[in-house]
Amino acid sequence: MNPEIQVDGWDKNSSIKTVAVIVAHPDDETLWAGGLILSNPSTKWFIVCLSRKSDKERATRFYQALKDLGSDGIMGDLDDGPTQKPLGNNVVEELILELLPSRHYDLIITHNPAGEYTRHLRHEETSNAVMRLWNSNQIISRELWTFAYEDGNKAYYPRPIQSATLYQKLTKQIWFRKYQVITETYGFEPNSWEARTTPQAEAFQQLFR
Repeated sequence: MNPEIQVDGWDKNSSIKTVAVIVAHPDDETLWAGGLILSNPSTKWFIVCLSRKSDKERATRFYQALKDLGSDGIMGDLDDGPTQKPLGNNVVEELILELLPSRHYDLIITHNPAGEYTRHLRHEETSNAVMRLWNSNQIISRELWTFAYEDGNKAYYPRPIQSATLYQKLTKQIWFRKYQVITETYGFEPNSWEARTTPQAEAFQQLFR
């Protein structure tokens, strides 16, 4: 493992070789875990994005972001309209199972059950669906990590939680590469919420079998 993010036991001899990152939207993978992905280029990353497949611009940008991150991935078309009506548990779970190319990974990473900011229903639904699938052994990994960020009930841009199981500041080089994916690949303006949010540290909560 490169020195940017020190995760105990995760190095060139680590048992963590395959990782599935399951997110609600294109750009979530970069905002909340881009530094981790960029810091571990020898890991086999597979990113599942559950929405916006039919959005040609966002889909094109997502697949370019995968190249920038050195990852493989796939998109679904989960309803992501402005009304954000709750989706049935089976809808989200079935889509995840449909999109994942395998049921077994060394590590699975997804949203926090409370989301990363106040509030986005699809983030919460994605997290809860992954948790249910993991707990029922429909998807299998020794570890499950959830993004660990909060925004003080909209008081500030999302911040990594320093008391989370894993917390690490990014080097300037890694953070800038991540920022470039957000601003250049995804095309968000420097004054946009996404660009201003792009965390300079990343945090995760670890769950174990």
